[in-house]
Amino acid sequence: MTASLIQFRDASGTRGVALIRDGGPARAVPGVSGTVALARRALAGGQSLLDAALAAGEGPVVDLGSVTLLAPVDHPDPAHLLLTGTGLTHLGSAEGRDKMHRSMTEAAQQTDSMRMFLMGVDGGKPSDGEPGVQPEWFYKGDGDALIAPGEPLPSPAFALDAGEEPEIAGIYLVADDGTPVRLGFALANEFSDHVTERGNYLWLAHSKLRPAALGPELLLGELPPHVEGTSRIRRNGQVIWEKPFLSGEANMSHSIGNLEHHHFKYPAFRRPGDVHVHFFGTATLSFSDEVTTEPGDLFEIEAAPFTLPVRNPVGRAEPVAVRVATL
Repeated sequence: MTASLIQFRDASGTRGVALIRDGGPARAVPGVSGTVALARRALAGGQSLLDAALAAGEGPVVDLGSVTLLAPVDHPDPAHLLLTGTGLTHLGSAEGRDKMHRSMTEAAQQTDSMRMFLMGVDGGKPSDGEPGVQPEWFYKGDGDALIAPGEPLPSPAFALDAGEEPEIAGIYLVADDGTPVRLGFALANEFSDHVTERGNYLWLAHSKLRPAALGPELLLGELPPHVEGTSRIRRNGQVIWEKPFLSGEANMSHSIGNLEHHHFKYPAFRRPGDVHVHFFGTATLSFSDEVTTEPGDLFEIEAAPFTLPVRNPVGRAEPVAVRVATL
């Protein structure tokens, strides 16, 4: 059985959560206004998230076309939701990164990206129960950087590029005892600035400080080992780029457990009550095919077993004059 949760807001502004099972209709979960609230109920009752949703009873069918779809997880205080991720984690993912960085090195010299990738191939899926090699890691922002379904992804005025990255993200809530608890998985667009990164790979941190979008669904349970989807860009209604992408552990150089270990090994990421959205990486980028996006272009990412796509237009943030005051 497949099951997913969706957060929504109805025409009156009231928030709710809906459960979808086996591709059936979305049904409201009675008495629940958010995913985190349901997760807290599940933890308190020693239940799975699905069992907690089922125990709440079966509510009415929710017409997803008549409500406002929200990100599948959020936090009342955006500072307590962290967006982070890992790169060079998928088989083939070194190719695009290597293209960006090879121009800065001699052709015969192996780039840092390729060395990092090969380290993951050799040691990213340990079988002895011990932690494997650590992946590349980056920080994207807090809950204010999480963009709702259908809303524009605002590229900063100083950005040099606005590129999609079709990915799977793990969604976590840190329990009261400091244990990270995986709630499920979401289809994601880990929005990045690849031109900035290409200028110098030490600017990766700058290139990743961008908003990101999740699809509306929180997939419950385990992620299938093989996930296959399509990423495309539309301009004025016409597809200007389209490519399949693969994810799931069968297509990754790291296990999900290894990525989780190397994120949550830091005490700062085990603060009770915090929510984490952790992007697992991709091997597919339109930037690698020399596509330059424009404001108004529409990103579409879809993949089974998710039934709803990630769909967001490219936006452009207004310039901000930053002034530092002195007390």
